[in-house]
Parts: sequence; C-alpha cells; structure tokens
Amino acid sequence: MINKSLHVEKTKSSSAGDAVSGQCVQTYGRVDVGSVSCGWLHDGSGIIGAMSDRRIYLWSLDGTEMQHEQEQRAQTLSDVAMTSDGKWIVSVGKEQHEISLFSRETRAERVIQLEEKEMITSFSLSRDNKYLLIDLVTQEIQLWVIGGDEPFYLSEYDGHKRTRFIIRSCFGGHDEDFIASGSEDSQVYIWHVAKGLRPCRVLRGHSGAVNCVSWNPADIHMLASGSDDRTIRIWGLAKK
Repeated sequence: MINKSLHVEKTKSSSAGDAVSGQCVQTYGRVDVGSVSCGWLHDGSGIIGAMSDRRIYLWSLDGTEMQHEQEQRAQTLSDVAMTSDGKWIVSVGKEQHEISLFSRETRAERVIQLEEKEMITSFSLSRDNKYLLIDLVTQEIQLWVIGGDEPFYLSEYDGHKRTRFIIRSCFGGHDEDFIASGSEDSQVYIWHVAKGLRPCRVLRGHSGAVNCVSWNPADIHMLASGSDDRTIRIWGLAKK
C-alpha cells in the first residue's frame, strides 16, 4: 500500500449528455512515476495501470485503495490489460517481441513470443473477435474485419496526432459503436465507427501526451485515459 503517493482529483459536474462528455470526473496518478498505459479491471470496478517504474498498479474506482503487482520482467512496459475473468494480467514490453501473462492467483508468469514484422504500434480486438483496430507508426488508425476466411481493410480514422510516441486506441460505447484514441496534443479523440474519418468528440483536460485510452466494460459512458502528465483521468456523463 502506497497511498501517500496516490493523487485522486474529483470534479463536480454541471451538465448532462448522452455520451462521454468533456467533463473529467476523477484523476489517478503517482507523484514519482509516470503513466505508461491503463485499462479497466475485468468487472469495471477499478483501474489497472502500467507505470514507468516497471510495476503494474491497481486502483479502486473511488480511489480509496491501491496496490501494485511485482516488478515486471520487461525493462520498459508499453501496454497492460486484464483478462475478462480477472485471473490474468497481460503486459507487453517495448523492447521485447513478447507478451507476458501474470497469474493473480498463483503468481506464475507465462510468456508468449511474437513474430510481428509490420510497423503496428498497438492494437485492440472487439469483444466478438470479428474486428481488429490497429495503430500504425504512420499515425493512421485502421479498422480490419477478421471474422471471415480472409481479413480485409474496412475503414480508417484520423485527426489525432502521433509523431514520436506509442498512442493507443480502443473500441467502446454501446455495441462498441465508438473508437477512442489518445494523442500527442494532450487530447482524447472519439469517432463513430460507421460515420467515418473525422472525430465526433474531442476531450480536453490533460497537459501531456495521452498515451492510452480504455472504455469501462461495465459502463458504456465511462472512459479512462493515461497521460505523460502523470495522471489517469476518468471521463463520464456529467451528474445532475
């Protein structure tokens, strides 16, 4: 428990909406290390974050609890997630072509080697495993259909900024009809999957590059974003 290093900022909301609003409702972070990646716990009850000290931290949604898993084998973490059953934490190291699965029950670790040769910086898979969202080094975000016999390109999305850092995107919202992405201009961009290239909403509030975003699996109106400003912000519907 390192609660003295935890910074939680709660903000009063003033207006209502029918999607993720521009209102930041909570902020997580540590004063001594930066955020690398973030995601939701399997049941949507809290946040999992990979930090620059090579540790993975878990926060409850109200910010009253904090714990961290053991130091990871990778020298620098680039992404983190939790399996849908909550039993495994999955992490990826920047300098390694492998994925590490860490069991929360047995503390055992399993490593899967990757043979990725394309310039794909990150990816997100839809819940039904039919669609693949890929982030390219060229800044493009592309949507591919992978549910049939042969994968094929479907669409692309732009407006965000990526020149130097790894920027991640994800599916979310009702029936995963939306795509969200971080950006080097400190903003979060949201697109409607079927309505094309340009973003339908831009969320402002971070003061550093937004590296990752993650939609709450239990609340279609709640989105998390992790930034180089050393915070993880929660975006949601404004409260009346």
